[in-house]
Formats: sequence, C-alpha cells, structure tokens
Amino acid sequence: MRITVTVNGEQHTRDVEPRLLLVHFLRDELGLTGTHWGCDTSNCGVCAVWLDGTPVKSCTVLAVMADGHEVRTVEGLAHGAELDPVQQGFVACHGLQCGFCTPGMMMTARWLLDHNADPSEDDIRKAISGQVCRCTGYENIVRSIRWAAEHDGGARTADTGTEQAPGREEVRA
Repeated sequence: MRITVTVNGEQHTRDVEPRLLLVHFLRDELGLTGTHWGCDTSNCGVCAVWLDGTPVKSCTVLAVMADGHEVRTVEGLAHGAELDPVQQGFVACHGLQCGFCTPGMMMTARWLLDHNADPSEDDIRKAISGQVCRCTGYENIVRSIRWAAEHDGGARTADTGTEQAPGREEVRA
C-alpha cells in the first residue's frame, strides 16, 4: 500500500506492507532510530510517539493507520540545534540512565508539559506510568521533567514549537 505520512514536519511517501508496524516504518523505512522497539505488546512504552498530537505506542499502530496523519518522534523535539527543555532536563538531572526508555519518556514528558505547565510529582508519575524504566526508581526521570517544567513550563507545542500551552488541565496518559 502507498502511504503518505508527515513525520516531524516532513512528508514521506512509501509503499509498505499492510502489516508493517509504525515503529518499523519509522526505524526501517525512514531511518529514525530514536523511537525504540521493546516489547511488541505495548507494555514498556519505549516506542511512544505522537500521532496527530496524541501519544501512542507505535508498536501497536500499523503504518497504514498513519496514512494522511502527522507523527512526531523524539528526533522532532529539538528546535534546530537547540535541545528541547525536556531533553535538557534529562541531561541536567541524569534522567537518561541506559537510554533505552528515554525517547518514550521524553515524548510523554513533552506532551504532559504542553498540557500542564506546572505538573506535580504525582501528575508526572501518572503521565509516565505507561513507560517502563528498568534502570531506576524513576527519581531522576521525575526530576528531569520537573526541571523542564521550571525552564519552559510547556511553552512549546507540537504544531508551531512556540505557542503557549493551555493552563493546568487534567492529564490522562
């Protein structure tokens, strides 16, 4: 099947097998290896990307389902040479550890901050509860997200990278 997907603002057209998962489309067809592939059962969350602005686990989405839609990956977080505050926070607060869960955590964190500029520790823990980190007790990851909140408060959105995010909305991740 021929699909056209906009990924990180760039349109891509490819012929794909109908059974191809979005995670494999991103990694194998487009070379965007920042999206990791972990469990194939949607349990670990390392494959989290945004589909039309909503976090999804790309191991459970067929690439053909993304036809005509927008996908944002961890490679799309940076603004040119400038790292997103979420990325900066993971560096500053040692939220990276081995790095396997990091892309999914960062995508979820960015979404959270775009919808809640000042999340509590509980809000953060709820938002990342769909991701598994096998290295830590999540303390440094939570600190990283708090750091990002304190340094940009969700001031960037997926569409423009510059608009102010809405105020404190309830997060359901």
